[in-house]
Amino acid sequence: MSPAHEPAPLDPRVLDKLRRTSTATLATRLFAVGLRQQFLVGLSPLNPDLDGFVGEAFTMRFIPAREDLDTLESLPGEDNLQWLGVESLGPGHALVIDSRGDISAASAGDMLVTRALHRGAAAFITDGAFRDGHVLRTLPLPTYARAITATTRLTSFHVADLQVPIGCAGVAVYPGDVLVGDRDGVIVVPRHLAPRIADEALEQEELEAYLHTRVHAGEALLGGLYPPSDETKEQYRQWKKARA
Repeated sequence: MSPAHEPAPLDPRVLDKLRRTSTATLATRLFAVGLRQQFLVGLSPLNPDLDGFVGEAFTMRFIPAREDLDTLESLPGEDNLQWLGVESLGPGHALVIDSRGDISAASAGDMLVTRALHRGAAAFITDGAFRDGHVLRTLPLPTYARAITATTRLTSFHVADLQVPIGCAGVAVYPGDVLVGDRDGVIVVPRHLAPRIADEALEQEELEAYLHTRVHAGEALLGGLYPPSDETKEQYRQWKKARA
């Protein structure tokens, strides 16, 4: 992406609000504005001890490998876009790979993910597989994938593009979109919607925390508790005001 097309930086307060919300809540808020499926279905965190991440999408697109191009000798070449992509990552980038849902070979392994960690990346994501899962499970960088395999990327994939629109797990991802991950998975928030979605999602999180106290107290959902009726919402506002 050329400097002339670089998007304006996101307000750190927006990212902080998104960091405090779950992918489930974000999915609901996105559904409310007409985006029905933004969750990367089938991807799981490799290190379940990490709470999650918020990052800006840095995209990588794979096409099928070809035997005359994708060889061990090609790895050190200056035109190896996978190496170039990792070395282009900046703080807060979430590298997201379009592996076409193919788990026949690894999208990356521990060397690339560790380098991304030291570049300041927020996460490393593929709709395919990673290798060296035993190492990735110990790293403090969130990683999400469909599977683990030992098979080298060169077997199945050629890196064709960086920083172009891609599909990951059936979801369109544009460079600079906001990716939010938690222990359930990853969701894509279109960049231009991030401020609105962040405000609405955080308010929903706070409302539902209040509703949970009432459900735990034994109240039934029917009758206006959940989804909350106007009366319940007013009770929430009074409860929130009393705690301020």
